[in-house]
Amino acid sequence: MTAPQLPAGACDCHVHVVAPQVDYPMLADRHYTPGPASADALRAHLQRLSLAHAVIVQPSIYGSDNRLLVHSLLALDGAARGVAVADDDVADAELSHLHDAGVRGVRVNLESTGASDAAAVSRALSAWAGRLAGQGWHIQVYASLDAIASAAPALARLPVPVVLDHFAMIPARLAQDDARIRQVLDLVGSGAAYVKLSASYRISAAPDDAGEAERVTALARAFIGRNPERALWASDWPHTSREPGKQPTEVSAYRDVPAVRLLREIEAWLPDAALRRQVLAANPATLYGF
Repeated sequence: MTAPQLPAGACDCHVHVVAPQVDYPMLADRHYTPGPASADALRAHLQRLSLAHAVIVQPSIYGSDNRLLVHSLLALDGAARGVAVADDDVADAELSHLHDAGVRGVRVNLESTGASDAAAVSRALSAWAGRLAGQGWHIQVYASLDAIASAAPALARLPVPVVLDHFAMIPARLAQDDARIRQVLDLVGSGAAYVKLSASYRISAAPDDAGEAERVTALARAFIGRNPERALWASDWPHTSREPGKQPTEVSAYRDVPAVRLLREIEAWLPDAALRRQVLAANPATLYGF
């Protein structure tokens, strides 16, 4: 394939950095264990795709210990922003420290913890929206489609931007006239939420199958068609996974997602240069302050 031309300032809006456990211990009750994926490896990933920026998202394995996130942002020397995980009672001074390091959002991760329901989403949102309003931060939500759709009215009223992870976890196989999908599309269409077009393997059982790839592309274009100013693109590098049969504390290999596949998805989801400029560069610059 001929690689699509990516715009200046293009950003990968969802990546993770993972360190050896001797340096940065993981939670004892984590749900999976990935191997190291360093800031240097992240730089190489960006270079392979001709990307200028990245958004480093705190993974569930570290809970609210954001030290590695902060150190990784410093290592990227202004080329990255961060999305942290924080406890409800975190001190204002700690939020200021995170902001100075480049953090611009708080992640509410309910999908990984099995607490992905509308009530949990609403509680988490109410805990953060007041504190973050006017600070240039946003709330990033990783929750099931059912939870997001049920919480859509509350999401629409928040005084801070909302970002929905990984296609709002809409299964690619669902027909777009599904009432829950319409609610999420309306949320993005109204400007009340951003959506990350990322990690097709999280919404499709066979993302390399031509038919499944077409369904994912149709979903991406549905979001963009509703509001191109509220779409973000991300790779989900380094593509964490829990291998079947592995215990949570055993290291699971990363998914094999080559750069050519990511570029193929960009070309399919964002078929013209104007859309690529909007989604890959302009929207991240607005939301993350690049």
